[in-house]
Amino acid sequence: MNSTDAFLALNLLPGIGPIRVRRLLERFRAPERILMAAPGELTQTPGIGPEMASQIARWEEVIDLPEEKRRMEDHGISALTLDDDDYPAALREIHDPPFLLFIKGTILPRDSAALGVVGSRRMTHYGREQARKMSFQLAAAGFTIVSGLARGIDTAAHEAALAAEGRTIAVLGSGIGNVYPAENQALADRISENGAVISEFPVLYVPDKQSFPLRNRIVSGLSQGLLVVEAPVRSGSLITANQALEQGRSVFAVPGPVDRPNSEGCHRLIQQGATLVCSAEDIITELDSGMSSLNLTFDEPETAQKRESTPKSNAPTPDVSELEQKILEELALGESTIDHLAETTGFPVGAVSAALLQLEMKCLIKQLPGKYFTKLI
Repeated sequence: MNSTDAFLALNLLPGIGPIRVRRLLERFRAPERILMAAPGELTQTPGIGPEMASQIARWEEVIDLPEEKRRMEDHGISALTLDDDDYPAALREIHDPPFLLFIKGTILPRDSAALGVVGSRRMTHYGREQARKMSFQLAAAGFTIVSGLARGIDTAAHEAALAAEGRTIAVLGSGIGNVYPAENQALADRISENGAVISEFPVLYVPDKQSFPLRNRIVSGLSQGLLVVEAPVRSGSLITANQALEQGRSVFAVPGPVDRPNSEGCHRLIQQGATLVCSAEDIITELDSGMSSLNLTFDEPETAQKRESTPKSNAPTPDVSELEQKILEELALGESTIDHLAETTGFPVGAVSAALLQLEMKCLIKQLPGKYFTKLI
């Protein structure tokens, strides 16, 4: 048995988290030796009682390691352990890094320039607009957008990063073979082709109340900073923000209307010292001083791929396609709907919808209530 298989086996055993595994590794030095140890040896490790020790010693009776490996193969999943050189350096530095990461997709060295984006599942129109705009611009500037694939702000952030032709990483509170929420399966598949979907949980793990806070520490741990777009006072996003602070990450918050519950959490963070941000450029300016070697630029997706040779600019200067230009010309005459724009431009509704998303990300138009669009510039 190699170390990866041993870590896979430990990960399948119920009740053994990263802290207990770390304590066991301090004593036994290698995961294989943990599985070979007698119960009496195992109980000498803090936090390992007789029942847990018996379970570890009988691991072959408790779990089905070959079946888990077959599931990984069926879903195109690889594994990284703390022993691997490719394990994300930033995540390795946190207090309780996961000893095993399941990955569908790829994690690249450039993903060290990452920003976590979190917020309310019940986002408002304002929150959605801010999450999409900032995530698009940050992804186009070279940041990898990290979020939790949840409904609301997380979904908006991932979609915007993909629209910018940038990279994004989704951290799940479930197994990769059991994506939650289920309606985001197609989004997860797209992310795996332009970044990575990762989880520390077994392939078919069903999420529970404990798995999401565990997931959140990975979101912040992978990131250089954390952006909270919208959050009530009682919110998992604020838990993530606290974890980010404990990990030494920068925390950013988007202000909102003072009379909206979804703004209260962000305002509380700002009162406690989080950086108030009004644009993606505010984040880039603060983080760039410690990341200058990455040559990040504040540009659009067409030029983002050339960032290593492109001088930094102070604001985005987006290019537009033929369809986007026609839409802008039509919106210059007044607000309009997708159907009306499809009729006036002569393009299919699907193409117009995709172009509208691109224009929103470029901060050239804005969606209004009732699915109307208006020109900003």
